[in-house]
Amino acid sequence: MITVALDANVLINFLSVQRLDLLECLPGFRFVVPVQVVQEVCHPDFPDQTVLLRASLAAGRLREETSTSAAKSRYFAEFCQVMDLGEAACLALAKACGWHVASDEKGIFMGIAQKRLGENRVLNTPGIVLLAIKAGLIQVQEADALKARWEPQRFKAAFASFADALSGLETQER
Repeated sequence: MITVALDANVLINFLSVQRLDLLECLPGFRFVVPVQVVQEVCHPDFPDQTVLLRASLAAGRLREETSTSAAKSRYFAEFCQVMDLGEAACLALAKACGWHVASDEKGIFMGIAQKRLGENRVLNTPGIVLLAIKAGLIQVQEADALKARWEPQRFKAAFASFADALSGLETQER
């Protein structure tokens, strides 16, 4: 079982299209939401996403991470110097616990994540959707419809269709 610390941007993408099920049911993965990310996502301006997230956490389909250890606290303090609290919490958990991290951030966050965790332990929204397609949780056409709904929210994927991304991924795996 791969445990993944979820950053707000990925979580909001799935909340905004009401598809938390893709995170909750992805075989072989357990998604954890740091308390700092819960606080960021559960905003009075977005009551619908607050209700969806709280229901998932209460049912245990996603897990809220509130515990702290010396290692987590040390990494958290270090990462807070260069990124926001939610991103720092995700990265600190992933580093201290040997987990993966899911974030669509680029720049400083991605540089630190790849250096401190390795490229193979960083997921993003399209990567999770591709895993869900491969697991049979969603069809390519449905995934493309999600992509179309995300685009007005300033989320742009580097491919026209998940079919293109899937075929590129299969080519790399050979």
